[in-house]
Amino acid sequence: MPIDTCTSTFAQLTATVLPSYMASMQSALESAHALSGFCTQGVGIKTILVRLGRSRDFSGCYVLLRDGKPFYVGISRSVIARLRQHSTGSTEFSATLAYRLAKGKVPHEKTRREAMQDPAFRVAFNEAQILLRGCTVAFIEIPNPLELYLFEAYCAMALDTCERNTFRTH
Repeated sequence: MPIDTCTSTFAQLTATVLPSYMASMQSALESAHALSGFCTQGVGIKTILVRLGRSRDFSGCYVLLRDGKPFYVGISRSVIARLRQHSTGSTEFSATLAYRLAKGKVPHEKTRREAMQDPAFRVAFNEAQILLRGCTVAFIEIPNPLELYLFEAYCAMALDTCERNTFRTH
């Protein structure tokens, strides 16, 4: 019985589907977009979509690059909105990558909310968002949820983003 309407077998996913997505991602990496273009004040998601030649936000996988090197792989049901959150989100839940980057600079044993109220941590969080705005991003559309989840791990392993990607559950 298919999971999430995925009609491919596991063998097909590993032999054909995931490698095909990886080829698409490699192509997208060659023409990555500046993440700063996703967080310009006064420019909304609809305008960004028009600039990208898309009519709607989409489910997919994205790769953040720093100095041309992949350092983080993420997935979202709304990729464009998620990319905006990474660099403009104001909470530990909307800008989770910035939070994790800040925690690497200012380790703590506090709750996320307590950390965000700490002035030193907040500076590190804001610096992390500035760093993210200086990155580039590549993305591909993957509508099927099962394929999307499997591809995130596949892509993270293929691009060796293990320093920032983790698949531990909370």
